Amino acid sequence: MTFDLVIIGGGMVGTSLACALQGSGLKIALVESQMPLAPSSFPENAQDVDMRVSALNRASEGFLKSTGAWSRINEARLSPYDKMRIWDGVGTGHIQFDALELGESYLGHIVENRVTANALMTQLQQASNIQLFAPDTVKEIEKIDDANNRYLVHLENGQMLMTSLIVAADGARSFVRSWAEFSMREWDYQHHGLVCTVQTQLPHETCAWQRFTENGVLAFLPLPNRNLCSIVWSCPEELAESLLAMEEEQFNHELAKAFEGKLGAVISSGPRAAIPLRQRHAKSYVKEGVVLVGDAAHTIHPLAGQGVNLGLMDAYVLADEIKQGLSRGLPPYDEQLLARFERRRMPENLKMMAAMESFKRLFSVQSPMLRWVRNWGMTKLNKLSFAKQHIAQQAMGIERNIR
Repeated sequence: MTFDLVIIGGGMVGTSLACALQGSGLKIALVESQMPLAPSSFPENAQDVDMRVSALNRASEGFLKSTGAWSRINEARLSPYDKMRIWDGVGTGHIQFDALELGESYLGHIVENRVTANALMTQLQQASNIQLFAPDTVKEIEKIDDANNRYLVHLENGQMLMTSLIVAADGARSFVRSWAEFSMREWDYQHHGLVCTVQTQLPHETCAWQRFTENGVLAFLPLPNRNLCSIVWSCPEELAESLLAMEEEQFNHELAKAFEGKLGAVISSGPRAAIPLRQRHAKSYVKEGVVLVGDAAHTIHPLAGQGVNLGLMDAYVLADEIKQGLSRGLPPYDEQLLARFERRRMPENLKMMAAMESFKRLFSVQSPMLRWVRNWGMTKLNKLSFAKQHIAQQAMGIERNIR
């Protein structure tokens, strides 16, 4: 079977790219190893929530609306948040953001990954120009024409897909990226991100809470149920392993203590998992008819929750460049077209990655003098409305024009 474009990886980034190209006239194949589970109508308890959630900003929301997928997300699983509270756990420094101060009704949405993925997959299946191969995986990729970058993608089920453009949306451990031998810059944070869902004694107040501790960052992210939060706890590997091994009651106690009891006691918690944290960035996103997007191109520290937003913007920009190219009579694998995609996305991704790395290092310092300066700076920044507004608008992505 011959396709104009083969997307490897049907997570949020790969599926959103396919959905953005519905109706383009291109014949598209999407290969995904597993289908997302359909969520229930409303999360009643900690066990009813996906461990992995994303803080979708306004730009991501606009993009998902343009694909038609946003309207397919059950409102009972959407959790808009209108406040952020960030404080230094080893000092007095703090910053808070409120949507009302920015003239907005909300800052973003916390959405379970499976909820977004399910909405995108449902939307994709309505498109006549997209063929889904799932559940299936890539067994081998064969280059059959060096002059025109023609590839043959061999699937585990025995089918073969021919194309001149492969998009790698297959995650941080991308098979496609390794096969194509993209050069990477990466390092290990020596931290794990522990994730789970918890029920708290006090309501979360539609606020995203974040405490910088001596060991890392602890975030409580609000869910539709006012007493449920998704947590992300960045901590050293040894502490993560200890937390995973604890009985639920002990874990709940340690978690509430680390969070300074801001939401009272942690009453219950769901399954826990710990994910190794690494910073990765490809030195190029494009190579001989192969394009990297999302985590296949870059991974970032989760302290600001921007990883999925960066990936969705990769998908948006690549789809935008392909559609503009089609209007000029260019095929989707045109070298200049793909180079434009790289020029538009790489500086944006690097800027966000540099900012997150700076924050991470700033809150890792042990010097009492530097801690004092850090706390003074946070408190001072909290009083500068213009600076706070600029930071919030950048994080929200509200300045981006989604066509």
